[in-house]
Amino acid sequence: MLILGIESSCDETAASVVKDCRTILSSVVSTQIEEHRKYGGVVPEIASRRHCENILGVVSQALDEAQVKLSDLDGIAVTYAPGLIGALLVGVSFAKALAMSSGKPLIPVHHIAGHIATNYLTFPELEPPYLCLVASGGHSHIIEVLGYTDFHVVGRTHDDAAGECFDKCARAMGFPYPGGVHIDNAAQTGDSNAFRLPHPAVAGSEFDFSFSGLKTNVINLLHNAEQKGTDINRNDLAASLQATIAEILTDKTVRAAEALGYKKVALAGGVSANTGVRAALSEACAKRGFEFYMPEKKLCGDNGAMIACQGSYNLLAGITADESLNAVATLSMDDLSKK
Repeated sequence: MLILGIESSCDETAASVVKDCRTILSSVVSTQIEEHRKYGGVVPEIASRRHCENILGVVSQALDEAQVKLSDLDGIAVTYAPGLIGALLVGVSFAKALAMSSGKPLIPVHHIAGHIATNYLTFPELEPPYLCLVASGGHSHIIEVLGYTDFHVVGRTHDDAAGECFDKCARAMGFPYPGGVHIDNAAQTGDSNAFRLPHPAVAGSEFDFSFSGLKTNVINLLHNAEQKGTDINRNDLAASLQATIAEILTDKTVRAAEALGYKKVALAGGVSANTGVRAALSEACAKRGFEFYMPEKKLCGDNGAMIACQGSYNLLAGITADESLNAVATLSMDDLSKK
């Protein structure tokens, strides 16, 4: 089975061909980081325009590198949500056109489900059920992976996501966009015990997250120091912030696994590339005898391979758009969680 995956939810235009669910034949990513860096974050209108300019070349390159033709494909998978609406529309519209012209099934893929699927590309032996922490710039979810297309959300953020907290704190500290990687680099030489930062909790929601208060605390520390004319060691603050976020994510994930009886735990999403988060969750799982899985770093960010992989399982489960190709527009984030 050959599936083309198309991803355009934010500022990466990506396409990939995956064979038999788990073998990557090609993976092409066109990033816009340098252009958005001067604005300190992603500008949605610019992102949409660049997707329009790049998508044909990216998809063509992915097919060429995989040495397959459009006629060889068994389906075309595309991210339908969540993400920047203008950016998503470029990918969805392009995928619809390919599906219509080729007569191939159009396969809608939820972005978070795609991130979860990166672990199948790294670990051929991994099978559901297991518990997965998905942490990125826009998402912080603890999800029961009951099957390849069956998910139950156990916990989620009530405000900022973990990656958003990293990026906004990094910007306040003077690091360029995207800030998460600079926080990670600075933390390597900092003292993680230099600052006592809060661990926000959500009343009545044991496994839900809240990072807004932590972000505000860090920004206030920086503003107060500036007003007093004192210096703050950026490396120490970066290390303290990274350790705090890693502790919060790890603690809730491990407690959820214990409460729900899971012995297999996975990590996914852009924040899964963070060395502090990877180390903290890996160590916590090892102490409890849990099997632990996390994707290769090159698969942590948005990419087409994760969409093609999840799209393969969606196709096997019969999850495709209807004949008019309009079903993609009717799906929502709630479809990820099946009660």
